[in-house]
Amino acid sequence: MTEVVLGVCGGIAAYKAAELLRLFTESGHSVRVVPTASALKFVGAPTWEALSGKPVATEVWDDAYEVPHVRIGRSAELVVVAPATADMLAKAAHGIADDLLTNTLLTATCPIVYAPAMHTEMWENPATRANVATLRDRGAIVIEPAVGRLTGKDTGKGRLPEPSAIFELARRVLRRGRESDLAGRHVVVSAGGTREPLDPVRFLGNRSSGKQGYAIAKAAAARGARVTLVAANVALDDPAGIEITRVGTTEELRAAVLKAAEDADAVVMAAAPADFRPATVATQKIKKTADGTPEPLLLTTNPDIAAEVGASKRTGQILVAFAAETHDALENARAKLTRKRADLIVINEVGVDRVFGADQNEVTLLGADGSTESFAELPKDDVADMILDRVAAMLERQVGDGEKA
Repeated sequence: MTEVVLGVCGGIAAYKAAELLRLFTESGHSVRVVPTASALKFVGAPTWEALSGKPVATEVWDDAYEVPHVRIGRSAELVVVAPATADMLAKAAHGIADDLLTNTLLTATCPIVYAPAMHTEMWENPATRANVATLRDRGAIVIEPAVGRLTGKDTGKGRLPEPSAIFELARRVLRRGRESDLAGRHVVVSAGGTREPLDPVRFLGNRSSGKQGYAIAKAAAARGARVTLVAANVALDDPAGIEITRVGTTEELRAAVLKAAEDADAVVMAAAPADFRPATVATQKIKKTADGTPEPLLLTTNPDIAAEVGASKRTGQILVAFAAETHDALENARAKLTRKRADLIVINEVGVDRVFGADQNEVTLLGADGSTESFAELPKDDVADMILDRVAAMLERQVGDGEKA
């Protein structure tokens, strides 16, 4: 039975932690809730004790003979702090230990996940941003807050992500164990398929669901990365702790990816941008002609976003491109690898009822170093981790090469 510590801080979102606790316990985890004193003003100790089946304490003096401030941290396999207030992030970043939770954070050797919740101004304050950067550099996973309704009438970034999304990320962290090999890194992932308007009601598009891109984004977050997800027409639930930019057309995708890539350590182009778009867009719905013969449709070529990222790559930046092919997949992918200046290209053969919208994927990974590795059909979550294994290894090699230089 996995030992999980759930830290709860004093914010209005503390009530959501009760649902997160329930998700952990119902999935078979043993959970010790460690609230701060202010958290108990929002949700009382009896609630935490009833849901967890364990006693609740806030101070190191409670049951001192058991040395809880050391024992709890040592035995934990995962610590999740949700909600994590600005005050808690500051204390954790500076090693302050003035209650049971902060002592637990200092003694824990397992992965630690912080799910911040606060007003937008507090989240965007330079002090908070510096504390978050410090924690991430040390290997902690600090997920991005959601955007939505806050306390009172306020709306903005700072809302605690939904408990189910936090639980999903925590499950992925547990799956990987202590390894946070993308901690302190910024990973940009594109997902979905673009749509190019023909008129106010029609568009040219493709069958991409965005599932593989979302799997990569969630896996990167679980490995400690700060993740920017550029989603094109995706109807999937928002993953916890990931900054999401929604786009529609290839031009919008291009602008969002190029902006996000400016400070990215790795860019994974899992989206399926349309290669072509109508040369002109009708301002009114296109009507059938009298004899039913359609007017010719003139197309123009869309920009190659991955090639633009490849051409402007900074030293040390990694580019992963995708090649969705219906035939001659390996030959076409080799040409794309060179043209796009990618470090790795993911090849998958696609078609009706194949890959698009499925939970499985069958891929070949083609590296710029000449390596080729093919995999039988696997869950897209597993494919995501295989891709990120190679990204993390390439980033680590570059660190080593830099040290040698």
